[in-house]
Amino acid sequence: MVRKMSVPDMMFSVANYLFLSLLVIVTIYPFYYIFIYSISDSFEAQKGVYLWPAGFSLESYKTTIGLRGLPDAALVSLMRTVLGTIITVLSCSFFAYLITKHEMPLRRLIYRFVLITMYFNAGFIPWYLTMRAYGLQNNFLLYILPTALTGFYVILIKTFIEQLPQSLEESAKIDGAGYFTIFTRIIFPLSMPIIATIAVFAAVAQWNTWFDNFFLVEDPKLQTLQLVLYNFLNQSNSIANMTTQEMTQNAEARTMTPQSIRMTITMLVTLPIVLVYPLLQRFFVKGIMMGAVKG
Repeated sequence: MVRKMSVPDMMFSVANYLFLSLLVIVTIYPFYYIFIYSISDSFEAQKGVYLWPAGFSLESYKTTIGLRGLPDAALVSLMRTVLGTIITVLSCSFFAYLITKHEMPLRRLIYRFVLITMYFNAGFIPWYLTMRAYGLQNNFLLYILPTALTGFYVILIKTFIEQLPQSLEESAKIDGAGYFTIFTRIIFPLSMPIIATIAVFAAVAQWNTWFDNFFLVEDPKLQTLQLVLYNFLNQSNSIANMTTQEMTQNAEARTMTPQSIRMTITMLVTLPIVLVYPLLQRFFVKGIMMGAVKG
């Protein structure tokens, strides 16, 4: 028997749906606005863009993608994101597994040292001197080695591993499996929900970071996409003037505005990492369910 909703309950449901719908619109619209502005005609977009593109033009994308050094920078960023994420996930997960073992000497002390790094930061100058002392200046390893072990990720993975049934590991030890075999065959596959979460965090951090590139890399072949686009973003006025002079076809001058260049650069930096989330969504859902149903 279906219970009929009372008037106060119905009013609350309507207000709740309206509030959540408004919240979704407020959250999504800024990104949507950047997207429709970037595919709008630059001259028409100056008059105002609200819900639909003002005209349709991909000239801003053609101009931005054709900028000098952009393909090489995109490849460096892609390699940094992929390799850095893989190394971070493997290093943090195996280290987190080791410090859960009571047989590991000084494991409590080592774990506390990891926790300290989350509360205290040496600052920019010691970081800069340390990176130079290790020979990471103008070196691709600068992008992947310093982030190989992150305290926050280690804590998350360690907490997840400690919730796994100990009987699985004990049965594997009876069959003669060592720590590495247990980790690769049992612990790592069962920890895939938290591993996927860490992978997303690490990939976003690697893709967005330009700080180390700005201070320690002078080689143009090692510059990342974020730094190159950041420089172009600061030069958007000159890029717009340059493209306005060059883009005269059939006696009709087309205008490339600095605003359209900025919107296009923002989309190029944001869109690739946004596409990663739907691919790993099922792992997030599985992780939530494993945390909710515990017997």
